[in-house]
Amino acid sequence: MAIDFSKHIASVQDFPNKGIVFRDITPILQDGELFRAATHELAEYAKSRNADVIVGPEARGFIVGCPVAAELGIGFVPARKPHKLPREVERASYDLEYGSNSLEMHMDAIKPGQRVVVCDDLLATAGTLRASKELIENLGGKLVGAAFYVELPDLKGREKLPDVDIYSLVKYHGA
Repeated sequence: MAIDFSKHIASVQDFPNKGIVFRDITPILQDGELFRAATHELAEYAKSRNADVIVGPEARGFIVGCPVAAELGIGFVPARKPHKLPREVERASYDLEYGSNSLEMHMDAIKPGQRVVVCDDLLATAGTLRASKELIENLGGKLVGAAFYVELPDLKGREKLPDVDIYSLVKYHGA
């Protein structure tokens, strides 16, 4: 029987003046059965894309992506915020509703030709997904898909990356 994950996601006004509602996945993470089920669904998606490695953008992407990679027995690569990784890094910038930032990966994190799936908690404006895609491609990998717990279609993240196959457990329309 399929789980309706939307029943376990809390809503909180995040940027009330802009009408943005934050979707909190903490209730899923706190329940072992729900967390395993969500992880399994994302892992099945990544498996269908023949992923060689999972990339998770900081910080919820670590929580979402690591167990997916572990279930599949493949590697996990963190995409970190600036200045948190030792050694030489590749950097990609992105814009969000409230400003800009960047993500970094080690120069040897992705091997040429590797098939990569990005896993994260939320697809909104696609800023971190675009930056992750840029990093993956600059390092010689191929982004073959992206998997999310929550998607906010009204913020048009999917439309900003029409060449990326996207899977989400739950889609919320409207504020």
